[in-house]
Amino acid sequence: MQVFSRRAILALSTLALSASSLMWSPFTLATPNKGGVVNLAMIGEPQSLDPMASTADLVGTIMQHVYETLYTFDGKWQAVPMLADGLPSVSSDGLTSTIAIRKGVKLHNGRDLDAQDVVLSLKRWMELAPRGKSVASGTVNLEAKGSHAIEWKFKTPNASLLAQLALPSGMAAIMAKESIANPLTQFVGTGPYKFKERRPDQFVVLVRHDQYSSRSEVPSGYAGKREAFLDELRFTPVPNANTRVEGALSGQFHYADQLNADALPRLEKGGADVVPIITTGFGFPYMVFNTKEGVMMNQGLRQAVQLALGEADMLEAAYGDKRFYTVQGAHFAPGTPFHSTVGTQNYNQKDAKRARELAEKSGYKGEPIRLLTSRQYEFHHTMVQVMSEQLKAAGFKPEMVVVDWSTLIQRRGDSKLWDIYMTHSGQLPEPMLSPPQLGSGAPGWWETPEKNKVLSAFNSQTDPAKRAALWSDVQNVVYTEVPYIQVGKFSSLAARSAKLDGYTPSIWPFFWNAGLK
Repeated sequence: MQVFSRRAILALSTLALSASSLMWSPFTLATPNKGGVVNLAMIGEPQSLDPMASTADLVGTIMQHVYETLYTFDGKWQAVPMLADGLPSVSSDGLTSTIAIRKGVKLHNGRDLDAQDVVLSLKRWMELAPRGKSVASGTVNLEAKGSHAIEWKFKTPNASLLAQLALPSGMAAIMAKESIANPLTQFVGTGPYKFKERRPDQFVVLVRHDQYSSRSEVPSGYAGKREAFLDELRFTPVPNANTRVEGALSGQFHYADQLNADALPRLEKGGADVVPIITTGFGFPYMVFNTKEGVMMNQGLRQAVQLALGEADMLEAAYGDKRFYTVQGAHFAPGTPFHSTVGTQNYNQKDAKRARELAEKSGYKGEPIRLLTSRQYEFHHTMVQVMSEQLKAAGFKPEMVVVDWSTLIQRRGDSKLWDIYMTHSGQLPEPMLSPPQLGSGAPGWWETPEKNKVLSAFNSQTDPAKRAALWSDVQNVVYTEVPYIQVGKFSSLAARSAKLDGYTPSIWPFFWNAGLK
C-alpha cells in the first residue's frame, strides 16, 4: 500500500469554494464561559433523530452534536480526520483504503470506540442513506482490521469518499454497535453533547458529554478541537419565520435559524442585543421531480416544465433584496473548479408558448401536477407560488400542497403523494454531496443508464483536473433528463443573541466551542 500525500487526497475528496462563498469566522477568539442553557429556534420539528434515515438539514444540524464522522470539513472545505487517525492508506490501484481509528475515544455509554462500531455503523449507512447507497454500489468489502482500523475495498477508485464521509446531512454517523437498530431507540455516539430528551413539538434537549474525547488541532470549520462549554442545548421547533424573528428580538431565543430576507432591516434596528447573520454563498433552492410514478415520469413533460419556468422571477419574489440571491444556471459558481455552462441555455427560459407545445407533443392531457411545499421555509412557499402561475401560463394544471416541513419529509418518500417538491441545499464543493438525487434511492428516484454512465466516469476519475471536466457531462444530463431543477443561488439570514459567544456561521449550525457571556 502507499499513503497518498495529504494534498492529493484532499484534492480528490473536496475542493475549496470560491472567495464569494461561505467564509468561516467565529465572532470571538476568547474562551467562552462554561455553563448555561441556550434556546435555539429551528424551522420545525425533526421528523426523525436518525441522521442516516434522513437527509434533512434539520436532523443533521441537531444530531451532529451527538454523532461524529470519520472525517469532517475544515474552514477551507477540505475533508480532514475527525474519528479517523489520519488520512487513509490507499493501495497503488486505488481500490483499497485502510483507515486507522483514533484510540481512547469515549462513547456516551462510557465504552471506548472500536473498529467494530465503525464497520457496523458504516454498513448501516450504506443500507439506509442515499449517499451511503451510492458508496455501497461501488463497495466490494468492508471489514475491521484489528481493534482500531478498517479496510474498505472498491470496484473502482472512489474519488468522493472522504467528502461523502464528512457530510453532516444523511450522515455516516459512527454509533455504539449495541445501539444500532431500525428504528434507532438509543442515540449513543461520541460527540461533545449527549441526547437527553425529546418532546415532540416542544424541544430536543442535548447535554454536555463530560468524557468527550476532543481532537487537539485548532478549531477550523467543523474540524479541530471541540469543547462543550454549554450545559444544555435546547432545539425548539418554531415553524413560523416571523415568530423566530420576534423571539430573537425579544431575547427569547439565543439563535434563530433561516429567517426571511425582509427581516434584515428589523434585525439591524433591533439594538445591541441581537446580531443578524448573513451567510453568503449559502446554497441553492431546487425542485425535485417524481420520476418513478405519475405525470412527471415523462421526460418530455419535465423538459416542458423546465421551459416554462422563469427562475429569476422566483428568486426575486422570494428574496427581493439582491444581496440574497444570484440568478445562475450553473451548478457551481464562476471561478470554482466545477463551474460549467453546459446545459444552461435551458435555464430561466419562461417560454410559455414553447413549453405548451412540448407538453402537448409529449402527451400531456391536463393531469394535475401536485406541488409539495412548506411555509416553514417561507422562500420555498413563495417560489412555488410563482412557479404555479408560470405553469398555468404554459397550460399545466398545478395544485399546491402545503404541509409542515416534517410532513413534507415523510410524504416525499411516498411516490404516490407528489409530483414536484421544493427544497434547498447548502452549496458544497464536492458535486456528489448535493443534491442527494445524484446518489441512489433519494426521493425522486432518478435512475437511468445515462446517469449511471456519466456518474461512473466522474466518480472513478481521481485526477482533479480531469474530474472537473467530466462534471460538464453530468450537468448536461441533469439539464436533459431534468430529475431536478436548481433555481439559483442564495444567501441565508439568521440571528443570534449578543450573549452567544464564539458561534461560527455555518451551513449546518453547530454550538460546540460556543458559550454564554
